[in-house]
Amino acid sequence: MASPRVRKIADRIQVIVAEMLERRVKDPRLGFVTITDVRLTGDSQQATIFYTVLDATGDDETALANTAAALESAKGLLRSEVAKQLGMRTAPTLTFIADALPETARHLDEVLARAKALDDEVAARRVESYAGDEDPYKKPREAADEDLDEDDDEK
Repeated sequence: MASPRVRKIADRIQVIVAEMLERRVKDPRLGFVTITDVRLTGDSQQATIFYTVLDATGDDETALANTAAALESAKGLLRSEVAKQLGMRTAPTLTFIADALPETARHLDEVLARAKALDDEVAARRVESYAGDEDPYKKPREAADEDLDEDDDEK
């Protein structure tokens, strides 16, 4: 999306499709859908709509398949409403793609949790054993050592 005009159209398509899914599409297969992004070609002929599905039952694959089927069947209604509200000469072709963002975020959370556990393990080992002397810092000289040094200087 090179031009700001195309970005504005894509944002408007996102709002229109989200409102239509919320208010007018009454398909029972449609889950709790969130439209995450819309990408539009430079000539505004094809719109790729990314969505996520929040599943209350816990069966993500079934909810995703049912929602994909519902969106495919409602594609004509959504396209005609997009064309009507945008007032464009040609309506963009709509393509729905399930967004991989939630799965990627879940995977990233798992990797971060594993890294934190390994860091905690290393920190625990570091407390148990210390390499080197008990107190590696230099201490100020004692008064007796200074007297000996002064005697050496006088000779």
